[in-house]
This record gives sequence, structure tokens and C-alpha cells, in this order.
Amino acid sequence: MAQRTMNDPVPVVRDIGDIYSHDDLPPQKKRFNGLLDRFHQLYGKMPQFVSRSPGRVNIIGEHIDYSLYEVLPMAIAADVLLAVSVMPPDHGNVIFTLTNTNSEKYKSVEFHVTARGNIEIDSSILQWDNYFKAGLRGAVELMRKTNPDFSPTGMQVLVDGAVPAGGGLSSSAAFVCASALAVLRANGQDQVVKRQLVELAIVSERSVGVNSGGMDQAASVFSIRGDALSVTFSPELLAEAIPFPKTDPPMTFMIAQSFVAADKHLTAPEQYNLRVVECTLAAEILAATAGVKLKEDASPLGHSLRGFQISYFDKKGSGDTSQEDQLNNLLSMVETHLDAAIGHTRDEIATALSMSVPDLEKQYMTKFPVRTERFLLRQRAQHVFTEALRVITFKRLLQTQPSDLDTSFLPQLGSLMNETQASCRDVYECSCPELDQLCDIARKAGSYGSRLTGAGWGGCTVHLVPRDKVDVVREAWNEKYYRRRDPSKTNEKLAKLAAVVVSEPGHGSMV
Repeated sequence: MAQRTMNDPVPVVRDIGDIYSHDDLPPQKKRFNGLLDRFHQLYGKMPQFVSRSPGRVNIIGEHIDYSLYEVLPMAIAADVLLAVSVMPPDHGNVIFTLTNTNSEKYKSVEFHVTARGNIEIDSSILQWDNYFKAGLRGAVELMRKTNPDFSPTGMQVLVDGAVPAGGGLSSSAAFVCASALAVLRANGQDQVVKRQLVELAIVSERSVGVNSGGMDQAASVFSIRGDALSVTFSPELLAEAIPFPKTDPPMTFMIAQSFVAADKHLTAPEQYNLRVVECTLAAEILAATAGVKLKEDASPLGHSLRGFQISYFDKKGSGDTSQEDQLNNLLSMVETHLDAAIGHTRDEIATALSMSVPDLEKQYMTKFPVRTERFLLRQRAQHVFTEALRVITFKRLLQTQPSDLDTSFLPQLGSLMNETQASCRDVYECSCPELDQLCDIARKAGSYGSRLTGAGWGGCTVHLVPRDKVDVVREAWNEKYYRRRDPSKTNEKLAKLAAVVVSEPGHGSMV
């Protein structure tokens, strides 16, 4: 994907056949027709347009996007749809009415903003409409950059989400991206530039209380059907389509739900946000030890491990050495300078950074609070640097496509995915027994590589499986995982729950 493509507008299509694969079309047509009919029932008219953004599965590059390292995700067919009709302001008030097709779980919401007012979001309360408000806020802020007096139009919205919430497939990013796209479209932006949508969505999702890194939004918007997406964040956001080679038997990706909810917005202080803070503090201490001044960057807290890498090797005058050599050098530094295997206390970190504990907490733990007594900086940095190395190797394999595709190529890719899972389990500590079990079952049934995908601590796993082993792996999960947890789950029930999905890379955002 060239730079030019990133600056292309989000596609506008009139046929959903341009969005979904041939196999997905029948159920998606039924879903779209149901969405339009329901909108008409609710609002007495047809929607003016439908915005959509998909979920994603991360193939490799786990928990390193917020440290600004390259990742390799792909969009999936499951997406979030917003059917929209524009509402003119009412006596100076701009009214937004949100309804969800899953009305039992997500109650209808109506809220008002003044014509030139700000969009307030209470991130301490988990509300489904916060994700729409996040997209609304980002879109309004973007338009006010060119027109400070801009006032948004009201909207009637019906939401239909097919990305499982808490499943590790980025339902929140899909919702925020689709919402921002809908707001821009409703306010006369007929051509929404992909890069702008991604950049505003990255910042917008942070307003609901999570230090999101950017991979999820990039995959949701930039993806092209049939390709993986290489996403880099430093020195700037860049997306590149990476085609999958043809193998015999063909390679497929299977996604299996653990049915362990992994809502990072609820558990963030002890899990997701804590890892962001730990990685940031690891960068700060390494920089202080090396006498390097970090430059402000696009990471959630302004300084990142990737930023430290760049500054450190620039200072040494060896910025042109290979990424692999640099990362291996940094791993040695971690062993030397972050040697507290049991972690670092606030007092120890504050001393290393020549600041008080209150100042430390104010700078790094106020915007997104965390709960811990010890920060495991060594382990988190080790995972980030080794995972960055795995991404480089995985991408190189895809791009070079060795001649022995059918004998060693897939096992090599799979081995890298297995190494990622081991690191997520033992070093980054973001797996859980259920995810480990799904991976173990899959490998024994014929998967080349199996790992968690998404934030972890529950959610989904992703598996590189030759097509002729798909049914064997699926049945192994049904027998040894799903039915052991709940004997009432027949194959038919599991299919209805989309417990297992065989996925090909899908399209990004569209209207």
C-alpha cells in the first residue's frame, strides 16, 4: 500500500458485494436488509447512508503498537454498521439519538450538545454510547481545525455490531472508526481521507479510558481484502499491504473464542493500561541510564521504547545499523539496566528518574490510573524487543516467499506465532489458562502456529492452519474445550455463537 493509497478517501460503495466475500454475501444481505427495515420502524424513514468498519485479528506483533513498533494485523469480515439519518438542530441544541439492534443489552440513548459545545465523555463509567461519543468528538475536533466555529448536525443512528465485545477482535476500535466516519459523512465530508480517520480514531478511543496504540484503528480502516497489513508508527504512520503467498494446501487463519470476557476498559488499571505505563517507564529508565533525552512521540504517554531506540542509536552515531542488530543490543541493555526480576517500586523508579513519587504518579499514572505495587519493567521491555524481532522475521518470510513454501515456510511462520504466545504467557503475562488450552489443542490437531490475539486475558486466539486440517482442529476444540466447559454446546450452537471462524483478510472501512 503506497503512501498515496493511505491518503485516498474511504471507499463509497452501492453494492455490499464490494465489501464481503462471495461466501459471506447471503447472511450479510439478510443483515443489511434487517438493519434498513429496523431503522425505518424506529425513525419512520430510511437511513441516508450506512458507515462500517471491521474488527481485526492481529497475526503477529502483540502489545507493541503502543511502543511504536511494527505490527501485522488483518481486517476480518465481522464489522460494526451504523445506519444514519441527519437531524437539523433544535433551538440551538444538537440532538443525537442512538439505538442498537441488540436493544436488550444496549439501551437506546439520546443526548444533546450545544451548537459550539464540547462533547463530554465520562470514561469512569462504561457506557456503550461512549464509543460513539469518542468518534463524534474526534470528528468535530478535526473539522474545527479548519473551521473553529463548526457546529455538528444531529443524527439518528441505528448500530449493529457483529464483532464480539471483549473478544479481542477490536470491537471498540471498529465502533469508534465507524462512528467518526458517520459523523464526518453526516456533516458533508463526502470524501473522508483514510489517514485522517485513523489518526483521529487513535486519539479518540483514548478518551474512553484506554491507552490504545493505533494498530486496531489502522487495521480497521486501511485493510485490503486478501492481504495482511504491515503498520508502522515511527517516524510516522505508514500502512503497507503484504500479500499472502499461495501454498498447497492453502493457508488459512482460524479464530477461536475462549468465551472469557476480556474487557480492557474494566480491567485496564491492572492489565492493559498498566502494561502501557510499564513500557513507558522502561523507556524512561533506559534513557536516563544511557544519558539520552527522549523526544516527544505519538505513543500514549509521549515516550516509547521505539523512541528510545531511535534516540540511543542516533546518539551513538549508529542509527543506520540493522533493526535486528539494534534490538539485540537493546535486549542486552535490558539485562544490565533493568535487572530487578521482581519489579521496581514507585520509590525506585522515582529515584532513577530524579523525581518525586507524587510527580511520577502525576506524569504517568493520572491520565490512566494503574494499580500495582511493583512494575515489571525488565519483562515488559524483553517482550517488546523480542516481539519486534519476530515481526521483522515474519514479514521478511512473507515478502521473500522461499521456494519450499509447502514444507518449511508455514512451519517457520507458525513457529514465530508460537514464540509470541509463549512470551505473552510467561513474560508479558497477558494470557490466561483458557487461551493457553485453545492453543495447545490446536497445535496437537494440526495448527502450525497458535497464539492469543488482541489485548489478551481472555478473548480470542488466532491459528495458522492448512486448509485440509480446518475441520480436524475445529472438532478438537469442540470436543476438548467447548463441550467440556458446557456439555450443552452442540456443534450447531457453537456455529451460531461463531465460536470458531475461518477467516480471510477483509476490507477496511467503507460507506
